[in-house]
Amino acid sequence: MKSNAGFLFILPWLIGLLTFTVFPMFSAVYISMTDWSIIGDAGVIWFENFIEIFKDEMFYRSLWITARYAIFAVPIKIVVALAVAILLNKEWRGVGVFRTIFYMPAIVSGVAVAIVFRWVLDPSFGVMNAILNIFGIVGPNWLYDPAWVLPSYLITTIWGASGGLFIYLAALKDVPHEFYESATIDGAGSMRKIRSITVPLITPIIFYNMIIELISCFRKFTDAYIMGGAGGEGDFYMVNLYRQAFSFYKMGYATALAWILFAIILGLTLVINITKKYWVYTE
Repeated sequence: MKSNAGFLFILPWLIGLLTFTVFPMFSAVYISMTDWSIIGDAGVIWFENFIEIFKDEMFYRSLWITARYAIFAVPIKIVVALAVAILLNKEWRGVGVFRTIFYMPAIVSGVAVAIVFRWVLDPSFGVMNAILNIFGIVGPNWLYDPAWVLPSYLITTIWGASGGLFIYLAALKDVPHEFYESATIDGAGSMRKIRSITVPLITPIIFYNMIIELISCFRKFTDAYIMGGAGGEGDFYMVNLYRQAFSFYKMGYATALAWILFAIILGLTLVINITKKYWVYTE
């Protein structure tokens, strides 16, 4: 009787899991093996979508654009968020206001951010080039120059890098204060304390954020779709997937792209997890 009661308590969650997770996953497997175009019936073509993807130059181009962005964006996000967290891990007056200000970019709509940055990075009327002109520097064309598209996206990354701020703050609060006191007695400076105490002790949180940021970079879509980029340099993987599904109506092909992306993210996550034992501190 007690076991039946327990089952009834988890039944709503179980129904939700089957309806919104398990069934869609099996449906996605089926759709990836069809030529479904949203309208009309779906014909089973087995693995032809996957074969076609690996022959598609746009697949490799979009994957390279996304991977290149992730190589730079993940370290930038981690370093910036951690640096801000260390600066704000002080109990001085008004620190709560600054914590709120630095965290706000993480909760602003991605569409709004993309529209604002299109204006900020405008080569003729944008704020960025206006600031550079004050120092006598001729600003680049940013999104309108293929060579400057990646730096443009990295600027937006820096602006919104404080998404993991409070996770780092919570980790910093858990670092025993006695370690810092002992280091001070031994004559260690601030940078030495950060390098030898702070960073090693919060490596589990850095590891967690690395995985989250990596997934976020490979799923980059909203700002990339709105901001674009000259020479197709803004055609990230998810932008290509979206166009295949809703511009070319190749839903089966797009679903196959999604499964390949899942496999790539899973593989990278496993690789990072293997390296965990070499650099993540565990008690």
